[in-house]
Amino acid sequence: MDEKKVELLKDGKRISGRAFDELREVKIKLGVLDEADGSSYIEWGNNKVIVGVYGPKEVIPRHMENPSKAILKCNYSMVTFCSKEEHGKMGPNRRSVELSKVIREALEGIVETNLFPRTQIEIYMVVLEADAGTRIASFLGAVAALLDAGIPIKDIAVGIAAGKVGGKVVVDLDKDEDNFGEADFPVALTRTGDILLLQMDGKLTKEEVEEALGLIFEKSEVLLSKLREAVEEKYSKEVVKELKFSNKIIK
Repeated sequence: MDEKKVELLKDGKRISGRAFDELREVKIKLGVLDEADGSSYIEWGNNKVIVGVYGPKEVIPRHMENPSKAILKCNYSMVTFCSKEEHGKMGPNRRSVELSKVIREALEGIVETNLFPRTQIEIYMVVLEADAGTRIASFLGAVAALLDAGIPIKDIAVGIAAGKVGGKVVVDLDKDEDNFGEADFPVALTRTGDILLLQMDGKLTKEEVEEALGLIFEKSEVLLSKLREAVEEKYSKEVVKELKFSNKIIK
């Protein structure tokens, strides 16, 4: 399809009707898998992601264990029916291996692996339906599942993507914007502003990067609130207080 014929902006708004700084609807639910130590289900726009956390547990094979900390294992995958474009055989491929690594490295920035030497923590993220932003939705689901499992983390973290569509910087791209826009800029960050993941597909000027980061920091407050609500729904406000949630990400 010719990119020039794809209309992404109309009457000063995105085709979806969202404003440039408006997120798609986000829903988070904890404890959706009985056999997992922690789990979550995420709906973000038309994305649907389920996450299971297992461990800390024995490392198999034993020679792979680390005497000073837990090994974090992440597996990102997409089911064969998740979208018209992403169908085929389910299993490891170049993209799933890359995103598994990217998400693992981001989570290693917050998980207290030093508290569980000679063990492993496994995180499985399965995309049931895809509509752009699955790595960020999977990261958010992993954080939620880790909270559900009671695994200590240094700080609450969320992820969000910005990008450029029709020459305008926008937040939270949908599939058409991701496919035909000028840039995609996913970021994961803690509530105190430490960046755990930062990637870019396309081109943004220095000024556009600063504008995109401003939107990401601002809208991350919404995702922190969604996480807090999910924890309150399953547990209690007292648990939320212990986690020291904050609506304000420090810039």
